[in-house]
Amino acid sequence: MRDPQAEPTDLIRSVSRALRVLEAVGRTPGGLTVKQIARRCELTVATTYHLVRTLAYEGYVNRREDGTYVVGLEVADRYRELVTAFRGPVGVGDVLRRAAVETGYSHYMASFVGGRVAITAVGEGPRSPYLEDLVPGFDDGAHATALGKSLLSTLTLDQRKRYVKDTGGLRQFTNNTIISTTGLEADIAKGQRHGMQVEVAQFRPGVACASVLVSADRELERRYVVACSLPAEDMSPHAMAIRQRLQTTAKLLASTMVDATV
Repeated sequence: MRDPQAEPTDLIRSVSRALRVLEAVGRTPGGLTVKQIARRCELTVATTYHLVRTLAYEGYVNRREDGTYVVGLEVADRYRELVTAFRGPVGVGDVLRRAAVETGYSHYMASFVGGRVAITAVGEGPRSPYLEDLVPGFDDGAHATALGKSLLSTLTLDQRKRYVKDTGGLRQFTNNTIISTTGLEADIAKGQRHGMQVEVAQFRPGVACASVLVSADRELERRYVVACSLPAEDMSPHAMAIRQRLQTTAKLLASTMVDATV
């Protein structure tokens, strides 16, 4: 959600409108006509027509035979570039994939991106439930994921309260999701005592996640965590082994990122 108070004085309206058009089309896999886009974006049909023609020319939307528009392949190219930029050094992906192969569990690295908790790299494992949301760029539900809680634990209490407020509050994903600030604070404190943040069925039913810090730099966007997802029933009996493995993976990731900067 855009903050009207933060709107720049030199905002280029045509660019802003084009992005709104692209977002509207992207949210509708079945496609939209120009009139439908105009209505959803609160634009005139004439303005929408020119914007859609420009986006189609650049490859960001495609016109189908029935006259509707869908997302174009150029968006996929930009996403691949985003994933590469998020992931950082090539070795990061290697470390996550190795951990996923050795444990069978999907592993994730996350950091603050633009002030929000976001997944930056993924290594998928066959024993973890498939979570289509958890891909590079995912920046929702920090209070309901272990990786989100790990990063939130690096903030002060006031910073956490402001983060929750700015990101829309404590949305309920499942019946187990913590939806009170006192509950969230208690859960984060418990994770800090145990050296690992954990959530069980708070983000998705039947799925658990555990996370540890990779680095807690003074700069917000240089703080990283690593996490793994697994069937909820695997968490309790294997918690100690999971924590030990995550801590090993965290050390390897920290070393990889240090080596890349030398």
